[in-house]
Amino acid sequence: MKKIHVSIDLGTTNTVAAVWNDKYDSPEILRLENVSRGLDKSKKKEIDDSYTIPTCVYLRYPEESLKFPFNFIFKKVRTKTDGFIGLKALNEDSGTFNPRFINSFKSYLGKNNYQFIGELGKWKFNADDIAYIFLKNLLIEIKKSTGTKVSDMTICAPVDFYEFYRLKLKKIAQKLNIRTIKTIDEPVAAALGYGLYIDQPKNILIIDFGGGTLDFALIEMEEKTSLKGKCTVIAKDGAPIGGNLIDSWIVEELCSRFNYNFNRFSNDPGIKWWFRMLLKEACRVKEALFTKTSETFYLMPSQLMKQYAFSMIQDHERLKKPINFSKSDLISLLEKKGLYSVVDKLISNVLFNAEKKGITEDKIHEVVMVGGSTLLPNIYHIIEKRFGRHRVKAWQPFNAIAFGAAVFSADRFNKIDHITHDYAFLTYDKKTFKPVYTIIIPKGTTFPTQKDFWKRQLLPTCAHGEPETIFKLIIYEIGRKHTVEQEFIWDEKGNLHIIGEGRENKKLIIPLNESDPTMGYLKPSHYPSDKKPRIEISFMVNEDKWLCATVYDIFNQKHLIIEKPVVCLK
Repeated sequence: MKKIHVSIDLGTTNTVAAVWNDKYDSPEILRLENVSRGLDKSKKKEIDDSYTIPTCVYLRYPEESLKFPFNFIFKKVRTKTDGFIGLKALNEDSGTFNPRFINSFKSYLGKNNYQFIGELGKWKFNADDIAYIFLKNLLIEIKKSTGTKVSDMTICAPVDFYEFYRLKLKKIAQKLNIRTIKTIDEPVAAALGYGLYIDQPKNILIIDFGGGTLDFALIEMEEKTSLKGKCTVIAKDGAPIGGNLIDSWIVEELCSRFNYNFNRFSNDPGIKWWFRMLLKEACRVKEALFTKTSETFYLMPSQLMKQYAFSMIQDHERLKKPINFSKSDLISLLEKKGLYSVVDKLISNVLFNAEKKGITEDKIHEVVMVGGSTLLPNIYHIIEKRFGRHRVKAWQPFNAIAFGAAVFSADRFNKIDHITHDYAFLTYDKKTFKPVYTIIIPKGTTFPTQKDFWKRQLLPTCAHGEPETIFKLIIYEIGRKHTVEQEFIWDEKGNLHIIGEGRENKKLIIPLNESDPTMGYLKPSHYPSDKKPRIEISFMVNEDKWLCATVYDIFNQKHLIIEKPVVCLK
C-alpha cells in the first residue's frame, strides 16, 4: 500500500491536516468527510471552515463500537478505551459537555503534570491520553479518505512549549507506529506557508489570533535554522483573548439589551446548554460580519429550544423576535471591551523588548497574521497602519501553518518568485463609457522584471471636459478563484473581501491606491482638444515585489516620476 507524509496543525480549537501534492507541486489540505466540519448546505457561511477538524474527543467504551457477541465479551474484559473525534465527537456530545467530552487539550500538553481532564466510568485521562486517541483516529480517517497509510508525520509546535511538547508528540507518534516524526515551530510554519524564502536572516513578527489566545512573537529566522524547523524568539507577549471569548461578549451584550441575567445563563447547569447554543449563534453572526454590515441573531437558533424556553423566560414572545446585530455594533463592543487597546499594547510591549536587543521597528522584515480572529473588524487595519501593507501577509489565516508544515515535510523551500494576481489600471470606453481594466502585471509574472515591463503612451482623460493638471492612476488588484481554499483580501479602506466562494471565474476587483493616485503634475495643463498622447508611462516590479512607475511628460520632455514605488503586490 502507498504511504504518505501528513502534516498536522494541531490547534486549540481546530486541526488542519495537509500533504504535499507532487502533481501540482504545492501543499494540499485534506478534507476528511467523517470528522471535519463539512459544508452545511442549509446555512450560508461567509467563512469556509468545512475542512477543519474540531480538536476534541468523545470517549467511549470499546464495546460501544462492536457488535454482539464481541460487545458482551469486551464489556467483561474492559480493554483499551477509544473515542470519537472532530465532528463525530461534537455530534455525540450535542452541546451537553459530558465528562466524556474533552476539548482544548492542547494547552495541557505543554505542562509537566498529569492533570486529569476527562473521565469515563472509573478511568481518568490526562492530555497525553487524549492526544493519543485524537491522533490515532485522525490517522485512521486519513487512511479511509485517501486510501493510503500515514507512515511519516510533521506536527507544528508552539514556540513557548519547546522540547517538552515535542518529546510528548514524538512518544505518541512512536506508539502509533509512525516511521519518522518531524516537528516545526508554528511561526516557522506560518512563514513558510506564506511563501517566505529565508536566504538571509529575517526578523518576522507572527500574530496568532485564534479561538483561545492572542499571541505576538517576534522571531529571527535564517536558512540554517528554518531548515531544521526552528526559530529564535526575540520578544513575545500575549493575552487570553480569542474568538471564543468574543462570542461570549456578544451573548453578554445581547443579554444586557433584554435585561437577562448573563451570569445565570453562563453558570446555571440547568440552562447552560442554551448558553452554548447562543455561543454558536454568536460565532455565526461574528463571522458573517467579517464581510457584511449587519446580520440577524436568533435567541432561539434551534427548534429544539422551543419546548424548553417557556419554563425559563417570562416574556416568551420576545425570544421569537430576531435581533439585528451590525458590524458597527461589533466594533463598538470590541472597543468597549478593550480589544483594540490590548492589540496596541501587545505590539508596543514586543517592540519595546525587541529594542533592548537592538531590533527596532524598521528592522522587522515581514508581519505574518494567522488565526481566524485576525479577520475581526479593524484588526488588519491596525497592523497595516503600523507596519505598512507591503510587510503584512494575511491572506491565508486558516491554512498558512498547515501549508508551511507540508512545505517543510517535503523539503520544498522554494521562493515564491511570481505574482499571484492580476494588476491593472482603470480607464473608460470612449463610446460606451463602461469601465475597462488594462492589465499591466499579469498573474504568473516572475520578478524582478525589466524596467519597462509594461510601457505605453496615454492621453489624459480630462474628466467632465475640464483641463487636466494632476495625472492620476488607480491600481487595482484583480483576484480570481484559483484554488479550493479561500483567500482573504483587504482593500485600502480596511474592508475584508473573500476569494474562493461562488463561481470558479468570479473576479474580485480591489482598488489599492485610491487615497494617493497621483502620478505627477502637468504644467501646462492638458486640454481636451489636444488629442495627442501627453504621457508615456512604464511599470516594473522590483525585487521586493513593489510595483514601480516611471512617468514621462512628452510635451515638456521631462520625467515626472522615476521608478516610484506605488503598491506592493501579492
